[in-house]
Amino acid sequence: MNALEKQFAQTAAEHKSTIYTVCYMFSQDADEVNDLFQEVLVNLWKGFESFEHRSDIKTWIYRVALNTCISIDRKKRRQATERLTMDINLFEDRDEDTRQVDMLHKRISKLQPFDRAIVLLWLENLSYEEIGQIVGITTKNVSVRLFRIREQLKQMSND
Repeated sequence: MNALEKQFAQTAAEHKSTIYTVCYMFSQDADEVNDLFQEVLVNLWKGFESFEHRSDIKTWIYRVALNTCISIDRKKRRQATERLTMDINLFEDRDEDTRQVDMLHKRISKLQPFDRAIVLLWLENLSYEEIGQIVGITTKNVSVRLFRIREQLKQMSND
C-alpha cells in the first residue's frame, strides 16, 4: 500500500460515521446503505488525490457523500420499483421515542434531496455557514431554507 492509499484509508476510517450518517438519510435498508457507502468511497477515492484542502476535509467528504447519494436517489426515483421483503423483526424496539424518530425520518425522506441534505447537516449540529459551504449556498439562504423546511415538516404532521 502506497502513502496515498494509506492516507485515504485513514481519512475514510476517521470519517466513516459521517459517511454512514449521510447514507442513512437516503435509505433505511441496510444493504442499500452499504451500497451507498461503497459508492461514496469510490467517489472520494476518485477525487482524493486532487483535493486541494481549500475547505476542511470533513466539508469535502459531506459534499461528496451528499452529491453521491442525491445522484443515486434521483436515478432510483426515476426507476421507481417497489421492493418486496419478508424480513420482519418481531423484537424491534417500538417505544414512543422510536416511533417519533421513525415518523421524523419518514417525513424527512419525503423532502426533496437538497432539502433532505440541509436537514441532515443541521441535525449533525453543523453551523449555517458550514452547511452553506457544503451545499453551495449562502448562510442566509440556509436560514431561509431551514425555516421553509420546518414549515413543510409541520404541514406533514397536519396531513
